[in-house]
Parts: sequence; structure tokens; C-alpha cells
Amino acid sequence: MNRISAHHAKVVTPTLAIFLFAALFFSVFSASSAISDAREIMERVYRQDASHDTTMRANLEVFDKQGHGKKKQFTYRRIGSTGNSKTLLVFTDPLEIRGVALLSINRQGVDDRQFVYTPATHRVRNVAPQERSARFIGSDFTYEDIAERVLDDFTYRLLGTEENIDEHKTYKVEATPVAPGRSQYKFIYYWVAQDVPLILLSEMYDANGRKIRTLHASQLKRESGIWGARHTEMNSVQDGTRTVLSIDQVKFNTGLDEKLFTPEELDKIGPSEAGE
Repeated sequence: MNRISAHHAKVVTPTLAIFLFAALFFSVFSASSAISDAREIMERVYRQDASHDTTMRANLEVFDKQGHGKKKQFTYRRIGSTGNSKTLLVFTDPLEIRGVALLSINRQGVDDRQFVYTPATHRVRNVAPQERSARFIGSDFTYEDIAERVLDDFTYRLLGTEENIDEHKTYKVEATPVAPGRSQYKFIYYWVAQDVPLILLSEMYDANGRKIRTLHASQLKRESGIWGARHTEMNSVQDGTRTVLSIDQVKFNTGLDEKLFTPEELDKIGPSEAGE
């Protein structure tokens, strides 16, 4: 049984962010060379997107433990470089969350700053650190998952090079937060395709070492020289719920205005995006 088949045997049906990303030279590594090579593998994932800005139109379909689904539509914008980026997610449907916006400001070595705009209250508020592990708009993605991870905020260790997922041979990499207090996860396992610089499967573990989420990326596509997954499924293992992220459209380097990515602009962006 290949790795993904085993995964589905244990979890009943399956991020944003995320996404994203020959057994090197030897079959056996020393500890120091394994860490070095694991870092290089993850750098390929993070660095392959050299765009200045990205715009996406996408859907989230959230399924409860009984399998009932509810679809949400949104736009997603990103500006900046790895480790110094800003992302803006704005919901356009359904009506009850239309115009809700999440701004994430990511910088190396510090906590992500996140701001939420809610049209019903016409209010922009900070996302508190204790909310980072909370579900975002009822989905299986948490606030931390929605924010873009910074490469240098984790250390990496290569665990294997032989597992196959969706007919891709993979590297299995363990990522551990440099500052444990800034992440809800004790560690994350990534399975990175060897033939394309993308993460195909992730497993997230909490502070007690329990597996709490899995993410499976598929429908790989290259556009403007940049690889990405068009279909992603996030599972909450303990709750038996899942969220499916599907991307309808992606555009790169359209010249997004950086002033859109400020808390002061959120009360304008939300209603404008919703067509009000």
C-alpha cells in the first residue's frame, strides 16, 4: 500500500497556505547532512514562486462529520517575498459572510500579525495569539494555517526518500518550530514531491504529539513557470470534519497596490470585494 492509500485507510475523507511547495546523493546521511539537505528541499518549495504578487479566486467547501457540505467563495491576494509577505483573503459568498476579510502580515522571527474585518459590525480587530489555533470561519483551517509560514521559523530533518504519493516519489521532511510558543504545532511532517517543488501531504501534530490535521494537495498545475495545487483537502482527525479548497483562477504579477494590505483599508476592501 502506498503512503496515501494508508492515509485514507486511517482518516475518513481529507490549506491554504499554504501549498505549496534520485534520493539526493546518498541513501544514508549523517545527522548534520540530513538537516542540511532537508533545508534545501524546503527551500525549493518556498523559493520556486518568485512572483511579486498573486491573485486567486477560490472555493472552500466545509463538510461536517455527517458529510454535509457548505460552500464558501473568496478571493485571495498576496504581495511580497518569502518571509516578508502580506496576504488578504476576502469572502464573496455566501451572503452571511460576504465582505469578511482577513489580513495576515508575515515577517521572519516574529509572530504573524492578523486583522479581521466584519461588515456586520464595520469593525477591524486584531486576531489574538490565543486564536491562532481556532478554526477560521468554521473551516478546518486555523488562523495559523491561513497565514503564510516563514521558512526560517522552522528547522528541518529528512526522514525518508522512498514513499510514493499519487505516483510521485517523495521526500519526507520533519519541520519543528524554532520558537514553540509561536505555533500550535509541536512538529509537522511534509511529503515533498521529488519531481516538482510542491508539498503533496502534510501531517500536523499538537503539543502532546497527537496528529490533529492532515492536508493532501492534488491537481498540480504550472502557470507562469510556478507550480501549485488546484485542489487541497484538510482533515481534522479528532473531529472527523474536512474542508476542500479548490482554486478556480490564478494570476501573477498584476501590480497589486501595497496600500490594500493595511488594516486601515480593510473596511473599504471588504464591501468593495463583495460588490456592495
